[in-house]
Amino acid sequence: MLSRKPWLPEGVLAFCAALFASFGFTSIVAWLLHGAHVTGFKNLDDFGFLLLGTLGVQGVAWVLIYFFLKLHETAWGEAFGLRNPDLKKSLLLAVGMLLLTLPVVWLLQGVSVTVLARLDVPPENQRAVELLLAANSVGARVYFVVFAVVIAPVAEEFIFRGMLYPFIKQLGSPRAAAFGVSAIFAGIHFDAGTFVPLFALALMFTWLYEKTDCLLATVTAHSLFNTANLVALYFLPQLNGWLEKFSHAPKPA
Repeated sequence: MLSRKPWLPEGVLAFCAALFASFGFTSIVAWLLHGAHVTGFKNLDDFGFLLLGTLGVQGVAWVLIYFFLKLHETAWGEAFGLRNPDLKKSLLLAVGMLLLTLPVVWLLQGVSVTVLARLDVPPENQRAVELLLAANSVGARVYFVVFAVVIAPVAEEFIFRGMLYPFIKQLGSPRAAAFGVSAIFAGIHFDAGTFVPLFALALMFTWLYEKTDCLLATVTAHSLFNTANLVALYFLPQLNGWLEKFSHAPKPA
């Protein structure tokens, strides 16, 4: 059962306002640098856009989390459930939940892409995916992996499950909290093809948080989900290429 969180309305509003302001500011800075043809910002797939786009939101969120928790006199360990007496059990549940949920999420994404294609609405890759595929340096790819596996899960899970969900729920709207916050989480990825699967995934994260009262459990599940997608993104195209080459290779007599 999820414990009550001491989040103040002014703290939540200030956090969200600062995050939106940072997103707007870094977007303007990125386009100004692009217009000035600064190295790293000449093309939309350059590393500068990746760096500003990630640090301007999730990176800033880490800083905001610090001040938010300080305002509420709450330690990081307490906020993320590191002092949870059932921590190991919670983490094992997170792994088990993801193993069961991942195939369903991928199936929903496949169905979504198919439906959109039949409606003549070809889905586009998420901007993050495009940047990863376009990264032409080892450093850029390493940074992206660290971002996807560590930075983003911590920031996003605190924002959506750790802060917004309990705050709205404690206002007396448990269903609005679960479904509304999950819809926002899915929507911010700006990809019609992933909205339904990410919405379902967010609901499972919410269930996990309710079940364990351990935010680290949802961070772990989120991190593993991103890791699985990175592995698929890196290796499935290569696997398809190998299979295609093999299918055209001379067969033994």
